[in-house]
Amino acid sequence: MHPHAPRSPRHPLPRCLAPRGRGLQARTAGWVSVALQRRAGEGIGIRPYALLCLLCLILYAPGLAAIPPLDRDEARFAQATRQMLETGDFVRIRFQDEARNKKPIGIYWLQAAAVAAFSSPESGAIWPYRLPSALAATAAVLLAFGFGARLLASRTAGFIAAVLTASALGVVVEAHLAKTDAALLAAVVAGQGALGLVYIATRNGRRVGWPVPLLFWLAEAGAILLKGPPGPALALLTAGCLSIADRDTHWIRGLRPLAGILIMAAIVAPWLIAVQSATAGHFISDSLAHDLLPKLVGAQESHGAPPGYYLAMAIASFWPGSLFIVPGLLWGWRRRHAAAWRFLLAWLGPAWIFFELVPTKLPHYVLPLYPALALLAGGALAEGFANHLAGPARFIERAVGVLWGAVTIALGAALLILPLWFGGTVSPTVMVAVAVMLGLACLLFFRDPQPMRAAGLVAAISAAFVLPAALAVAPELDYIWPSRSAAAALTRHPPGPGEAVLSVGYSEPSLVFLLGTATRLVTAEPGDGQLAGAGLALVDDRSDTEFLRSLARRGLTARALERVEGLDYSAGRGKLVLTLYRLEPG
Repeated sequence: MHPHAPRSPRHPLPRCLAPRGRGLQARTAGWVSVALQRRAGEGIGIRPYALLCLLCLILYAPGLAAIPPLDRDEARFAQATRQMLETGDFVRIRFQDEARNKKPIGIYWLQAAAVAAFSSPESGAIWPYRLPSALAATAAVLLAFGFGARLLASRTAGFIAAVLTASALGVVVEAHLAKTDAALLAAVVAGQGALGLVYIATRNGRRVGWPVPLLFWLAEAGAILLKGPPGPALALLTAGCLSIADRDTHWIRGLRPLAGILIMAAIVAPWLIAVQSATAGHFISDSLAHDLLPKLVGAQESHGAPPGYYLAMAIASFWPGSLFIVPGLLWGWRRRHAAAWRFLLAWLGPAWIFFELVPTKLPHYVLPLYPALALLAGGALAEGFANHLAGPARFIERAVGVLWGAVTIALGAALLILPLWFGGTVSPTVMVAVAVMLGLACLLFFRDPQPMRAAGLVAAISAAFVLPAALAVAPELDYIWPSRSAAAALTRHPPGPGEAVLSVGYSEPSLVFLLGTATRLVTAEPGDGQLAGAGLALVDDRSDTEFLRSLARRGLTARALERVEGLDYSAGRGKLVLTLYRLEPG
């Protein structure tokens, strides 16, 4: 994939990292790439952290406010948080009148804190609910650098890994969504990083002080409050794999397991007791029976896929760093007898196999494994291993490179085609951004980049895609945001004082979030109580005839005010037509 002559496995460091007399003798593409090469690496204090924060700001801030709430999970999380603020009940999780006993409380508390600090439940703005995810993704990136530099004994490798993590398309997407996965990623990186430090220290005969084990147990408690078992299960799987491979469990004592479990229980138990009491003991049973177990035994909500799904999806969800997956995995396997690489393989391999075997599959399920993949790739790049593949390994790398190129072209094409497909126009800025992205991708694909230049190009490619996608393309695709269009129609035809709004046949959570908790989701034949006090109704065209008949039977008529067309993507039903009616006496 990168034709070149072999060279030393140690690439020159950037000028700010190299000894005197050595400098960076290479041109870079894009100011992001230039900054990464000049400012990141060995022995420069907080500069890598500052630069990583800047990169995360560039990738995660655009679109937080402009992109409407997505169906269905994000809108449900945000609406449940809003209702906590409206009611003052911060124990029970509810979507309108329905108990939402699926995920723990952590993300709702974080979102509630952000809304209380920067906005209000009445504003209807989605960005405060997304802010914890963006900040958590940033924290995950910083932790990946901090722990990676210590685990691999190389700030360069840790920095490259942090850039790959920050730039990964899956991480960027989750940083923009008001749900649990970005926050869980931060908790997992903290817990796994601490676990790795304990493992390496004890294996090398060093005593482990209290701060690292304490961080591990605090991170596991946070992971439980965010999403329940997945975080601790990953740590247990990693520790079990290492213990079996080493035939040694004594290193686990370095975690102070007895004291740690007590600390974790002291953090989690108060909320767990409170929510069990508030829900009459239903929270745990509902969470296990209706959320966790169905995913383990079957394809829940039609999200099924065969084994190998995540491996194939990683080309896109870990893009643009997915170009270095093959050298990262091969280098990690070759170094598997070294403690750090052994730990990274134990973090990545068993859990990845488990996720491939679980029937229910969604791209974000493997997100907590991406930092391990990034650290493997970062180590391979820093050591120059990516430049010395041969035989079958070279063939596999080239095949992955072809797929990577196809994904890159597809993403660029999507920025140009989607606006035209849905009746819009393509701005010259988007065209320029696509050209820049493809040009940078060619530099990364065809040339033999030095480690820091590769990191810079990855960051620049990701930015060249994310900025136009989040600022110019996605927010303007009105056709795929029918709830936003419906909400806009209601601002033009507002209900009278005290009047309720009905949504007939269209029950997406994003509509409830945009219109307010009092929105009534009803069927085509609503009851008298549901019609009481209703002044406006948004009616799906599939329910239109039956709804009008039900009104006529009650001596009511409906006067059409406006029609909204869009794509009901979450229901997979294609075109959606909503008519806004004013309800009047017959």
